[in-house]
Amino acid sequence: MVVEFLPPPGTPVEMIDTPAMIVDLDVAEANIRDIQRVVSSGGAAMRPHTKTTKSPYWALKQIDAGAVGVCCAKVGEAEVLVEGGVSDILITSEIISASKIARLAALARNADIKVVVDDADNARDISAAAIASKSQIGVLVDVNIRIDRCGVEPGEPTTTLAKIVDGLPGLNFEGLNGYEGHVFGLGDERIPETLEALEKLQFAVAEVKAAGLPVGTVSAGGTSTHDITSKVPEVTEIQAGSYIFMDGQYVDQELAFGPALTIMTQVISRPVADRAILDVGLKSIANDYGPPRVMGLDGAEFTKLSEEHGTLALEESAQGLVHGDVVHLLPSHAGTTINIHDYYFCVRNGILEDVVEVAGRGKFR
Repeated sequence: MVVEFLPPPGTPVEMIDTPAMIVDLDVAEANIRDIQRVVSSGGAAMRPHTKTTKSPYWALKQIDAGAVGVCCAKVGEAEVLVEGGVSDILITSEIISASKIARLAALARNADIKVVVDDADNARDISAAAIASKSQIGVLVDVNIRIDRCGVEPGEPTTTLAKIVDGLPGLNFEGLNGYEGHVFGLGDERIPETLEALEKLQFAVAEVKAAGLPVGTVSAGGTSTHDITSKVPEVTEIQAGSYIFMDGQYVDQELAFGPALTIMTQVISRPVADRAILDVGLKSIANDYGPPRVMGLDGAEFTKLSEEHGTLALEESAQGLVHGDVVHLLPSHAGTTINIHDYYFCVRNGILEDVVEVAGRGKFR
């Protein structure tokens, strides 16, 4: 049996064994409060996406701050959230297999579960499972408004599917789901592309309403577009998720959120003056969006990531690094990095306050 060493609360951050996923609680909680304020002032509700955080701990913090519920991507993630006390969940990926649909229907007996669909036969399968399970499942029709992934086209395809869903027993037609995410740019540069996508969603809403169906929920938005999308009258809730921690790709957008999550690593070798080797590798930090960034250490640049080692190129004062020194790295992509860790080490003012399990890690089914 493997015994995991976990430091007790009160441990100084630099004494936590590495590599460790460190969260600055003050920054993460400020990010939660700030987006809630912006989205509420725009006229929408927050339904943060938990595909990044993968933990009821963070979901409940977001709900306590005013979120109406949360999103997740998989049935397995939803099961973890419900077990952790979260009661209002939208699954934003299509659920197709019979086994997953049965789990979805069973879960809906214990929580307010909603799911997106973009296919009539899939909706019928979910209806049959809901009836068999004696549950009710909320359904949002998934509309393709920008990224050509899942979703039916706005207009007749959306309206036809909405009518089918509305007529199926065991299902509650809730409204429409759209995603205009991955709009990158600074400030007002984001507005035209975002609004162009949302015009398609607005058209879909108008067409469904014209067909005589109520559209109670219009769910959309991401971290990079939350402040724009929340002001669109038809949009009722925002699904942003990455804002809570931020990462390398989002920091470049200069959004009003601070980086809250780093991977703390340690110098394990100093073979030459201008190079340091760290105990972090591909097994503890993701590089799908590029290499991590060194935080708070001038003159150090991350240059290489292998399975178990990371390499820093050092100049000037950074050459003072010695064996055992800790270095904080900002991942380029927080979501894929979090999914390879077991725990968050939650720190306030440099002191460990809580160790939180990444309970949804690996729950991709």
